[in-house]
Amino acid sequence: MVASRNFLAALSGVLASVKAATAGVSTLDVRAVDPCAAISNQTWVAPKDVRACFTSFAVDPTIKANIIDVVNKTLAFHTSVNYQKSAPEPFTADVHEDVLADLARISGQSYANELDLHVDLSRTLKRLDDGHCVYINQCFDSLFLTFVPTPLVLLTDAFGRQSVHIAPEAFTVATAEFKDEVQFWQDALPGDLKGKLASLSGAKVLAINGQDPSVAVDANAKINGGFQGLGTRQNSFFASYNTASTGWNYIMGAFAQQSLPLTDSVTLTIQRVNSTRIETVTIPYRSRIGTGAVPWTDSASFRQNNCVAIPGTNGVDIFGPDPQRRSLPVNPANKFRQAPIPDSVDPRKHLLNVMLDSMPQQDIVLPPGLTPQNPLPGSSGVAQFFMLDDKKTGVLSLGSFSSGGLDSLNAALLTGLQNLKSQGATQLIVDISNNGGGFICAAHWLHRIIVGPKSTTVPQAGLDTMARAGPLAQLIVQKITEGIDPNNFLLFNPLNWRFANNTPFPADFDWLAHPVEKVINGRQDAFSIRLGNECQPFDSEPPAEALFDPKKVVIVGNGRCSSSCSLFSITMAKEEGSKTVVYGGRKGVQQQYCGTVGGQSSDFSTMDTEVKSTQLKNNSLAPPDFLTNSVQGITFRLGFGIDDPTQPEEWQNHPADVNLPLTADIVNNPVAIWKQVAKTVL
Repeated sequence: MVASRNFLAALSGVLASVKAATAGVSTLDVRAVDPCAAISNQTWVAPKDVRACFTSFAVDPTIKANIIDVVNKTLAFHTSVNYQKSAPEPFTADVHEDVLADLARISGQSYANELDLHVDLSRTLKRLDDGHCVYINQCFDSLFLTFVPTPLVLLTDAFGRQSVHIAPEAFTVATAEFKDEVQFWQDALPGDLKGKLASLSGAKVLAINGQDPSVAVDANAKINGGFQGLGTRQNSFFASYNTASTGWNYIMGAFAQQSLPLTDSVTLTIQRVNSTRIETVTIPYRSRIGTGAVPWTDSASFRQNNCVAIPGTNGVDIFGPDPQRRSLPVNPANKFRQAPIPDSVDPRKHLLNVMLDSMPQQDIVLPPGLTPQNPLPGSSGVAQFFMLDDKKTGVLSLGSFSSGGLDSLNAALLTGLQNLKSQGATQLIVDISNNGGGFICAAHWLHRIIVGPKSTTVPQAGLDTMARAGPLAQLIVQKITEGIDPNNFLLFNPLNWRFANNTPFPADFDWLAHPVEKVINGRQDAFSIRLGNECQPFDSEPPAEALFDPKKVVIVGNGRCSSSCSLFSITMAKEEGSKTVVYGGRKGVQQQYCGTVGGQSSDFSTMDTEVKSTQLKNNSLAPPDFLTNSVQGITFRLGFGIDDPTQPEEWQNHPADVNLPLTADIVNNPVAIWKQVAKTVL
């Protein structure tokens, strides 16, 4: 593991203080005086007990300075820093974070403990509302996941009135996922509700902590991050679903599942189903140990095992003396990517556009009564195919744009769509609920095979892009063109890129030597020349004809479609005229059918490998190694817009054609939602 002398000294000091405080006392006494020992070897604990461990560590000035230095210097590769200082309309009111100024503020500010520092830093980057640009520290984020067994949904009644409810399937989900803790919640219910957790399912929620539920929804939207659109961040509060590589997953929503143990309980004012009685119930949150946590026995081992940089946290010099260097360690960012990325995937060769979140994807199972049955041949992992009862509407439920590998996913998409067409499907629903992106070329492939060869798909089915041309990035490209990477191992190598006319760059072309200068929100910035397609011609031959009329294609989701999913949805909607539907959004709030577009995402570890492999690590512009078990994401390339091709697509409008109300009989029921879409939109 990687650690500085100062960091190890700090750990030794903690260990010494623990030993001194616990000498000659029993194990029980040790757990009493050491809050991290108190929660060791336990599956479920109270959030306050996790907080007691997390807040027991004073801020180490060396570690604080290191984190801020890495984040600051890595942001030089992030394309959107100056745009996000004040985003263009329609997102000006949502995205207005001067992240560089806030990092300077954090640097000079004092904090009571490390958790307070982390929360401020994490939320600062989340205010960018950019699911690519995040900061995650595995010492805190999702080391424990904090749950309440009552996920919420936003339902619309027969009169068009919307109200928040405990999900009808809440108890079914809780008993399946939390079977070892449900009794705790049963016993915690007050009075005659004790032992009747099931009776809360479907209840109307009149207040959350004494306030209208909309207050809690909007408060979460301010700190949740990930998406520019307010409606999408509101929707993240509620339960939903996703097609995962292992099956159908249930997404608890931000109310019922949290990455930090900051909430001890929630008080709900409810009206249960088939009752006129108004009741108030306080339900405790419980924190469950995360699957990635490394066991510990005390504060010192907690820190050493979970808080120090691990293999993959930092990059490597792939041309170094170790012959294994070219087999990079598993990137810890994979854990937090909102799409399944096989550890064997090299993001330098299979380009990714994937959302990152401090909450890793979970495998909570969608209840059997809600899970679509009998997928058609060609269904595989994240790509599931169905034919509706009308025998003319085919469905592709696509949970991400990555799975086992690019070639296998592309083959599954083609086979499945061809099977739908052969069975008589003339119209198509693509359900991209909670699709966090994946392989860029899979998004372009799906666009191309649906609509066939035409001016919008040949020679390029995607968007032109640009990378940021900061001084360090320019030095990296200069080193590569001087011959340091003859076999094209590095992302910045010109052999990976093309001119806007889709002509490949020559091997010695210094593509950042003459950057395009821009002034963005009053700040000078610089970017690469316009970059063309990197995916076509595809490795496999696409069909010579369209599989579906794009105007008979509807893209359906809850707005949480990002990265490669956005690249696909935007080109289908804006270039091909496909309809877009967001389900479950608040009335009166414009729903965006996607967000966090980017053009290509990356992370600190990948950029650090570029820096080290070009022998620039000692340059004053280069970020140092993380001392902590941290992940930082960035947007490496921004796609140019379709409506306005001179500006990034990132902050252009993506309004859904339809905001489909969810009713009690269709909420979190994919087939019922698809049938409603087929009936009302197609």
